[in-house]
This record gives sequence, C-alpha cells and structure tokens, in this order.
Amino acid sequence: MHWDFAIILLVLGVAVPLLGRRRIRKLMEAASTTKTERLVLYASTIAFQWIVVALILWRTHARQIAPAALGLALPRPGATLLAAVVLCALILVNQTVALRRLKDDPDNAAHGILPHLARKVFPQDGPERVAFAALVLTVSICEEIIYRGFAQRVFQDWAASVAVAIVGSAAMFSLAHLYQGRRGLVSTFVVGLLFSIVRALTGTLAPASAAHFVADITAGFLAPAKVRDAKAEAVISPN
Repeated sequence: MHWDFAIILLVLGVAVPLLGRRRIRKLMEAASTTKTERLVLYASTIAFQWIVVALILWRTHARQIAPAALGLALPRPGATLLAAVVLCALILVNQTVALRRLKDDPDNAAHGILPHLARKVFPQDGPERVAFAALVLTVSICEEIIYRGFAQRVFQDWAASVAVAIVGSAAMFSLAHLYQGRRGLVSTFVVGLLFSIVRALTGTLAPASAAHFVADITAGFLAPAKVRDAKAEAVISPN
C-alpha cells in the first residue's frame, strides 16, 4: 500500500470518527441549537468533504489510478439504472419504517440518535432545508467516492480480494458514523456492505450515491415533523 494512501486511510479511520463524534456530542449536550449553528455545521461539512475528495483525486491521479477504477464511470448503464432503482426503493422503505416507528412509539421519540438529530441537527425551516439539501448532495457524492471508490479500491489492490475490499470499505464507512453509537455502527456497517456489494457488481458509484441521497434527504426532511408529532401524542396520551 502506498504511504499516502495509508495516511489517508488512517485519518479516515481514526481522526474523522473521533472528531465527528466529539462535534456531534457537543451539539447533543446543548439544550438546543440555533439556525446559525446548524448552517455552520452544514457548510463546514460540505467544505471538509470536498477537500478530502480533492486530496484523494490528486493522489490517485498521481498514482496513475484511472477514475473508472474508483467507480467514476458507467460501464453498464442499463444495469446501473436497475440497481439504482432497486437500491433506492429498499432504502426508502427502510427509512419509512424507521420514521413510522417514531410516531407509533411516542416514547421512542425521546431516545435514540435519530430524534436528537431531528431536533438539533436536521433543518427546521425552508432556507435550512435548501442548505441541508446541498449538504446531502455533497455527502452522497463525496462519501461514496471516499469509501466505495477510494477505500474499496485500495483494500482490493492491497489484499487482492473483492471480499476484503467490501468488508474493509463497510467498516471504514461505519466508523465514520461513530457518533451514532453502537446501534448506528451496526446499521451503517450493514448499509455499507450493501452499497459496497452493488459498487463491486456494477463497477460504478452511481446506485450507491443515489440511495445515499434518498436515505439522508428522507431522514432530514421528515424526521423533525415525525418527532414533533410523536412528542405531541405523548403529551396527549401520557399513558
């Protein structure tokens, strides 16, 4: 493994998870967050992710790794479109079920990472939703390049194994969501496995990027209202 790739993986596997957890934990501990704090979080995350992607593309180009090797191509457009539709549908169903649980179980609206994110990180009005949509678009492109493109390719070249590459990429992706706690680590690992398998089968990042966008935009736009409804029902029917 090249030294520069090893450094990038080390940063992604250690520094990014720890710093992300620290930042989100600080927001979670606050009684509430302001519009400015949320917008700054969105903007800084967008900037950071594009910087990381620029660094990755620079170093992979220097190592003569073609963009297609990172999944930045459409080798089979028909299969890619089918995979994208199926993957987006699966993710949408999963998100819908998860959000419905918040409303069906009012007590759940007071616990877990999703309700806290809904109240303190997710957008609360129109302008914030526009900024959040830009964040989600960035994340769905950049994180796929970082984890399913770069990390998966590096692990595959290093271990000469597609299976190792899939598991390694999913593990890195899971660690990036350390702030979500143990349950979040498990769920993002499973999602990471699914995305990595689809990337390996199709040779492109497009289906995973589309599904990633669907997952995050659905949660960000719908979770705040679901949490408010669940809390209101808990007040009306405390028993």
